[in-house]
Amino acid sequence: MSPTAVDLPLACVTAKGASRWVRGHPWIYRSDVLESPGDPGLCRVFDTKKKFLGIALCSPRSEIRLRLLETRDRPIDRAWWRERLTRAVRQRTGIDATAFRVVHAEGDRLPSLIVDRYDRWVVAQFLSAGLETQRETVVNALVEVLSPEGILLRNDVAVRRHEGLPERVELVHGDVPQNIEVREGDIRYLAAPWIGQKTGAFLDQRGNRMLAARSCPPGGEALDGFSYHGSFALHLARKAGRVVALDSSADALERGRENARLNGMTNIEFLEGDTFDLLRGWERERRRFDIVVLDPPAFAKTKSAVPQALRGYNEINLRGFRILNPGGTLLTASCSYHVARAAFQEMLARAAEDSGRRVTLCQLLTQAPDHPEILSIPETGYLKGALLTVD
Repeated sequence: MSPTAVDLPLACVTAKGASRWVRGHPWIYRSDVLESPGDPGLCRVFDTKKKFLGIALCSPRSEIRLRLLETRDRPIDRAWWRERLTRAVRQRTGIDATAFRVVHAEGDRLPSLIVDRYDRWVVAQFLSAGLETQRETVVNALVEVLSPEGILLRNDVAVRRHEGLPERVELVHGDVPQNIEVREGDIRYLAAPWIGQKTGAFLDQRGNRMLAARSCPPGGEALDGFSYHGSFALHLARKAGRVVALDSSADALERGRENARLNGMTNIEFLEGDTFDLLRGWERERRRFDIVVLDPPAFAKTKSAVPQALRGYNEINLRGFRILNPGGTLLTASCSYHVARAAFQEMLARAAEDSGRRVTLCQLLTQAPDHPEILSIPETGYLKGALLTVD
């Protein structure tokens, strides 16, 4: 039987900590916690005037000591989790794909919980010690709400180290295959839930991949830089005469070839190499494309890495502008949270100036809507990008 809210241990926070919740951010840091439980789990939170603030997940070893779950004084039981999960599911109606994010952590008022659906299977991540204590309840609620054939926990992420948690991959319900065929619009691809990046695939760029296909001229020459498993290349190949899918990983490119075969596509060249070097070489050779996609891995994984990351982004976008045919399109993105949107756009402006081309901004890009970005929680928004054309 679940404890009532009154049975939970107590935490007390400073006025500064309490104000974060009032302003809409669910985290209270260690420095603003005056008193909290010594063990991870749920707790009731009060300010110094003994005013009830909410129920939170407590992680005693983390800098993020408290994560707000509920502002009402009520039990956080299986019914509560079912209610919150059902709300998240309802907000995902109309997605033209069989792989999508069901829960985007703080973006869905379920801090430190990631839940992705791949057709009939679910892959989840528990990213805090407080949430880990609720694992059985959450898994049971996922089974009831989503009815999956299997649930895999991809808890092999470095952030768990800061919570004092082990990093491992665990099957906790049913069975999950090594490869899952999923559909994204008219494209099919194989997700790898056990070993793939993130939870098995990059789901946050779904809308931008479809935009790339719409922006590709029929019969044109296309480049998918940093292609990984060829997700952009597959969409581009529906309209392009020829697509080059470029990546430094031979294993990733082989997965891309499998995905091309799955779609019956023969107009994609999978090329192994360093994107920086090849872009510079193609510029010297005056090789040109009608559309270029640049979706690199995160260049800045820490705040201190931002200056170097911006230099890297400037370099690839400068070369991207220069290898486009007149009237060509560049779709560029950054998944580095620490690189702010304003800084990314300033970098694009500098790269455009240095390229000697007249560049038009057509559209600013962000992550897919199943990864909701809450303005008062900047950590929920990390993907930024732009669709541009050159004269």
